[in-house]
Amino acid sequence: MTLAKAEEVEEIKNLMQQYKAVGVAGLQKVRAAQLQELRRKMEKNAYLRVVKNTLIKKAIAECKDKPGLENLKEHLAGSNIFLFTNLNPFKLALLLEKGRVKTTAKAGDIAFFDVTVPAGNTGLPPGPIISQFTAVGLPTRIESGSVWVSKDTMVAKKGEVISARLASVLSKLGIKPVEVGLTLKAVYDEGLILTGEQLRLDLSEVRRSMEEAHAYAFNLSLKAAYPLPENIAFLLQTAHEEAYRLALNAGISGPDTIVDLLRRAHTEMLSLNARLSTVNEKTEPANSVQKG
Repeated sequence: MTLAKAEEVEEIKNLMQQYKAVGVAGLQKVRAAQLQELRRKMEKNAYLRVVKNTLIKKAIAECKDKPGLENLKEHLAGSNIFLFTNLNPFKLALLLEKGRVKTTAKAGDIAFFDVTVPAGNTGLPPGPIISQFTAVGLPTRIESGSVWVSKDTMVAKKGEVISARLASVLSKLGIKPVEVGLTLKAVYDEGLILTGEQLRLDLSEVRRSMEEAHAYAFNLSLKAAYPLPENIAFLLQTAHEEAYRLALNAGISGPDTIVDLLRRAHTEMLSLNARLSTVNEKTEPANSVQKG
């Protein structure tokens, strides 16, 4: 091993000892300009470095104070970039997902979303471009010396391969249908190896699960009458309502029950009075018959 390579291995070892986590991400289809943009976006959270796999393996072999680090070798196939960070691996994966950038397409790229060319003025002069537009299914017309797209037209669905002809047209229109970024293969974090699949989170599903768990725990604490800052208001309200119903049913007068007790007594009095009136009406005819 040359002196330059030995120095690079030593630098990598120092990085592994300086940071608690080491991530491996593939560099397939990530262009130099895009990588530079990713470096800029991640500079506060991680140190990114492209290193040959052979040198990483050598540094891993010499880094004896990181238990389990050797298992990272299983994820070193292909061209890679290495991320040295103190971030939680899940947060690192989310930052990389947010750090993806849109770019123009090349032949063979995959559409990241449904690609629709909007109706309107393209700003391009008539000429060979009309036949290029027609070839990819774009309806056109000439107006005021420019080529116009007649109506909104979907030219590629999400996941479809973009042809060279379509890539050329989209580039002329300034439409960027491809997203590129780093996708983690694996992260070593304090003795553990977490794969890219394990780090992939569906945030909406996680949020829904947490909301369900919170609702279940909250209801359980209410049923168990276990006081907490989050439920104390509900527990006090429930206790007040139960005490109120008990006092009302027992006829115990107090500031909270006196109005309802009087109202109930008044209602019962009216009901009793009505019943007495009915009894009196039935009794009077009978008395009249007896006198006769």
